[in-house]
Order: sequence, then C-alpha cells, then structure tokens
Amino acid sequence: MPGSEQPPTPQDSVEAELSQWLAGMPDVEPLTEAARQRIGRMARLFERLLTQVAADNELTAGDWAALSALQRSGPPYQASPTTLSQQLGITSGTMSVRLARLSQAGLIESVAAADGRSKPVQLTSHGQDRWRAATQQRTAREHRLFAEALSPEDLKELNVLLSRLLGRLESEFGQATRHDVPKDA
Repeated sequence: MPGSEQPPTPQDSVEAELSQWLAGMPDVEPLTEAARQRIGRMARLFERLLTQVAADNELTAGDWAALSALQRSGPPYQASPTTLSQQLGITSGTMSVRLARLSQAGLIESVAAADGRSKPVQLTSHGQDRWRAATQQRTAREHRLFAEALSPEDLKELNVLLSRLLGRLESEFGQATRHDVPKDA
C-alpha cells in the first residue's frame, strides 16, 4: 500500500544514532561527524578483533605487539627491552612483566649482549610460529570482513580516500604510531 512503507533499516550504529546525536549540536556538520564516528568505532572493533585473535593464540594483545616488534626487527629478531618499551609506548616495568611472561611461555629468550650493558631478547622458533599463526588468523579474518562488505573496486577507492584523509591529518598533527599500541599488559 502506498504511503505505508517502513523507513529503511539503518546499516550501522552510527546511522541509527546520528540524528539524535546531532539534534543537540546544530553547528556540527553531519557528514563529517558521521565519518569521524564510523572511523573511531571501526578502530575500536579492529582492536576487539586483535584481542580475540590474540586470546585464540594464548596471547594478550600486548604480548602479540611485543612479538610483532621483534618480528619486524628482522633477523636475528632481537631487541633490547628498552628499545621494545619505546617502540610499544609502555613503561619499562610493564615491558619487564611482558617479557617475563613471554620467556616463561618459551616465545622469547635472552641473548648475550654485544656491549655488556643490556641483555637483548629474541624470538624463539616457537615464538615465531605463534606470531605467524596469530598474524595469519588476524589477516584472514580482516580480509573476510572487508570482502563481505566491499568489492575489490570499493576497497581500492576506500584506500584512496583514507590515504588522502590520513595525509591531511598527518600534515596537521604529525604521524600517528605505525602500529597499534595495545592497552593491556
């Protein structure tokens, strides 16, 4: 029957809440606010995915970040605790706890220091295997999520648009950290 059509169902939580949110904020540009809200929510959901995959692989997100930093260092996959804590943006105390946990799990080991002052750690083969399994699981899940929502052409266009926006933000505020810095120890 004409005129009795239901309004379309919102596609996401931002769409469902935006008009109510904007009602009390008449000076806010709706499209900008919607985009910012979506980007923030997606970032938090990707963090949730990372935490779930880490747990599936008997890691915390912080443990995985430390293993990732060691993996990114390249062969022989080692770094000092100070270097790791600086890369991850965490305190030396938090880094010590994390390294003790990874060492106890057999994922890292201490190695002799070249200068005698610091004691670097390096990934063990078990640590590399665990990191690789978690990373493959994460990237497969992310690929599936993108592929179910966007065509390859859409994804190309999205990357062009996000690159343009990120470039503008970086010109204003400087570069963000290159890698996620998890909140957990």
